[in-house]
Amino acid sequence: MTLEPFATAGIVEFVEEEEVPIPNPNVSEIEADEQYGKFEISPLQKGFGITLGNPIRRVLYSSLPGVAITSVKIDDVYHEYSTIEDVKEEVPEILLNIKGIRILNESDTDRPGKMRLEVAGEGEVCAGDIMPTSDFQIVNPELHLATLNSSKAKLSLEMNVDHGTGYKPASAMDESDIGLLPVDAIFTPIRKVNYSVEPTRIGQNTNLEKLIVEVWTDGSISPKDAIADASKILSEQFYFISTTTQIVDTEDESSAPNLVPHATANIKVEDLELSSRTLNCLKRADINTVGGIMQTNKKALMQIRNFGEKSYRELVGILLELGLDHKTGGPSQEAETLEETEITSE
Repeated sequence: MTLEPFATAGIVEFVEEEEVPIPNPNVSEIEADEQYGKFEISPLQKGFGITLGNPIRRVLYSSLPGVAITSVKIDDVYHEYSTIEDVKEEVPEILLNIKGIRILNESDTDRPGKMRLEVAGEGEVCAGDIMPTSDFQIVNPELHLATLNSSKAKLSLEMNVDHGTGYKPASAMDESDIGLLPVDAIFTPIRKVNYSVEPTRIGQNTNLEKLIVEVWTDGSISPKDAIADASKILSEQFYFISTTTQIVDTEDESSAPNLVPHATANIKVEDLELSSRTLNCLKRADINTVGGIMQTNKKALMQIRNFGEKSYRELVGILLELGLDHKTGGPSQEAETLEETEITSE
């Protein structure tokens, strides 16, 4: 039997549509200047906008290294309740103003340094009056610091500058030196971060999205570099996870962390008298205790940005002073020998 033309009209053919591959995401700079940047990351698979946006925002706020004034020594001032003759502002107000100084590190190292301010005569004192150094540049020279009320007025002070991440309150500073006035240190160069996720499409594929990130900085780093550095920090952390060949069982009594005495394992890295460079590297990698150091092998430590052989040797030396051998993940042979000797003598 021959089918009539109308009979074929009811036949529906299903053509399998070829899946269009999703290209790698591109990062586009929508708007940017020295302190503000707006970026678009697209295309992303559904759900990856917030998956990437949230950690990028958190790392921008907490983990980017910066430079800040940590303490001040004012000539003839021994505590923050002192007054300075012929200076309008009281010492706490001057310290608050100094807290707002933003600094750009122009050296290739993370070593701490000093800056000095020497002014005399009537007038306004600004951050731009600070004596220039080869290591540090003042980003906001117009910042008001103090007001001198007479031609006989003088203001002389020395500022200690250090490197770090995030925020360090004045209460956490070392106040052992008489006349040293601690300052709240704002190391982070990031002022504000916003992100949003919007739908996008490629051809017929509408199940995609784009991530919009806005970054405001203090001028010591460009928004573009801030995004790049934050992404690098995240990728380093994921690299540690992806290259891990052995997962430590926390319930296994033979695992390395349990070889370290509990009190020693809980010692904070800030209390180890490490150099600023080594300390900042550990903090950047979220290694906060001796136990954390002992759980991180040398290969993983060497992957941390700015952490080299010199930093590793310094760290190993500090651990040996605590009776720990980083290579074995437990007590050093010297410590074990001493313990055996003490037991025998008893």
